Amino acid sequence: MANVLVPLAQGCEELEAVTIIDLLRRAGINVITVGLNDQPVRASRGTVLIPDTTLDAVMQHEFDMLVLPGGLPGADNLNSDSRIHRLLKQMTVANKYTAAICAAPKVLATAGLLNGKHATSFPGSMDGIETVDMVYEQQAVVIDGKLITSRGPGTAMDFALTLIEQLAGKARRDEVEAPLQRPAA
Repeated sequence: MANVLVPLAQGCEELEAVTIIDLLRRAGINVITVGLNDQPVRASRGTVLIPDTTLDAVMQHEFDMLVLPGGLPGADNLNSDSRIHRLLKQMTVANKYTAAICAAPKVLATAGLLNGKHATSFPGSMDGIETVDMVYEQQAVVIDGKLITSRGPGTAMDFALTLIEQLAGKARRDEVEAPLQRPAA
């Protein structure tokens, strides 16, 4: 079973965070949510989320994927945490998945992980952030090797299902998606 780390920062986008956590757990993927400290997380719309543990408690653990929910100021809080940058770089060196949605791809960009990559984000959220040869796309979800990015709350379900497919295969994605009763494209 895959292990996925989802850091929850103060001001994260709750629709994205909960959708990612819920769908990955429906797929039987082990999801660990962590707070940047030991406090409950007040998300961007006021929903209070209780992380499983703290980031410090899992810094030495191995994960197959690190997923960053977006939202503001959540993405900025992730971006200002050196531990998040260190984990992102370790995951990349280990050829593990890194994923971010909405404003959180700016964390990947600041860490230097979008250089030479195809990516997307919430429109305007990466303005002013320097990248080298990044190709910005406007698709709902963009996969470039082990890097996965998405646009925002409206793409959260597509993003989470893509994460499932990458970790557990298309058949598992289809098993999780079928009972969701999503309209046909």
